[in-house]
Amino acid sequence: MKHDFVLKKTGSNEGLPVNKAAGYSALLVGATGLIGKALLGQLLRDPLAREVTVLSRRPIEAKGLGTAGELAKLKVIVADLDGMDQALGQVTADAVFCTLGTTIKIAKTREAFRKVDYEYPLMLARFAERTGASLFSVVTAMGAASNSSVFYSRVKGELQDALALLRIPVIQVFQPSLLLGERAAARPGEVFGAIVSKGLQFAMIGPLRKYRPIKGADVAIAMIRAAGNAITVNAAAAVSKTPAMHYYPSDKIADLAVHTTG
Repeated sequence: MKHDFVLKKTGSNEGLPVNKAAGYSALLVGATGLIGKALLGQLLRDPLAREVTVLSRRPIEAKGLGTAGELAKLKVIVADLDGMDQALGQVTADAVFCTLGTTIKIAKTREAFRKVDYEYPLMLARFAERTGASLFSVVTAMGAASNSSVFYSRVKGELQDALALLRIPVIQVFQPSLLLGERAAARPGEVFGAIVSKGLQFAMIGPLRKYRPIKGADVAIAMIRAAGNAITVNAAAAVSKTPAMHYYPSDKIADLAVHTTG
């Protein structure tokens, strides 16, 4: 297993920063995907994020990600995710973000899909719990439910159920509908679905609004804003609170992407 350590140990992991001026350290896994790539850019531009560590299975292309000053706070570890705990042995973070996700078609088997969409995110969440992170932010999907008859939705729901058992002060779960945006690997089914859904958006109002397709970049914006909203003035009080899970369905994600609070 090859590890490329390009990082230094982060700051305090005893809670979200005491004040906004102090900022927070972030860890992101899934930075090469549709949402993850956009989220990495958001984190680098976020003045509150003082340090951004990325764990990736392949190198990160720095071109276009940010200015020289913004890139200076980026630390990258290239490693197999099966060795996640070892690769992150020198890392702590105040906020941990997970944007991992695949499809059965790409994964080839249900076992491989479950590893990417359940095992790795849960492994990362346990790392966050063990190292004292105050926030864990993850993307699942609209309709995620452990009792679903649809395998994809069931696995996503099982992840949500497992996260609910962890003692992380704040867990934010984002449940987007059909995602829009350019992916590294084409997904014909999603392209067709997006065309149909976009044509019907005018009818998706009220309770149906959550079914509107949403840009991956908007999910990233919502994640960074929700994380910013979770940063409190009193770190001790934040850590002492009963762990709380917050769910963001697609319509709420869209609202967060537009408004700075919510």
